[in-house]
Amino acid sequence: MTVEEAIRTSIVYETKVRDVYAEAVYAAPNDEGRRLFQLMADEEQHHLDYLEAKLRQWGEDGVVTADGLTTAVPSGEAIERGADKLRDTVGGKPGTVELQFLRKAHGVERETSEFYRRMVDELPDEAKGLFRRFMEIEEGHLALVQAQIDQALGTGYWFDVREFNLEG
Repeated sequence: MTVEEAIRTSIVYETKVRDVYAEAVYAAPNDEGRRLFQLMADEEQHHLDYLEAKLRQWGEDGVVTADGLTTAVPSGEAIERGADKLRDTVGGKPGTVELQFLRKAHGVERETSEFYRRMVDELPDEAKGLFRRFMEIEEGHLALVQAQIDQALGTGYWFDVREFNLEG
């Protein structure tokens, strides 16, 4: 795959992820769920805008960098507070709208993260930085969504770490 094809494919993946979150904003029946989904939809839109700029940069001078790529996803502490609120709202009810969208988001975030990992492995060195940064951000999104699912279901895990053990 060429660098240009990789950027164009990234736009397809990011659009798919953004659309899942955007749909969830309107479907979520509570403010906590809507805020989380809106944060993530905005983040993915930022990625799309950034990728469009990088595509133009590539077309103009054949160079692509990862400069200025930031994330709006909050700190781990803020994520934990949000997860607690979401768990209180949807806790243990696997049929809830929020949980359904979290599961859908997990699937598209995983696909997107895997795509970026492949690009880091396959593309020339001069393009790896951009895709490596996207891979890091998307893996963070994946961890966030998994943490939200774990909290909502009350699994006793937080970011794949067991919070407690009753077996001593």
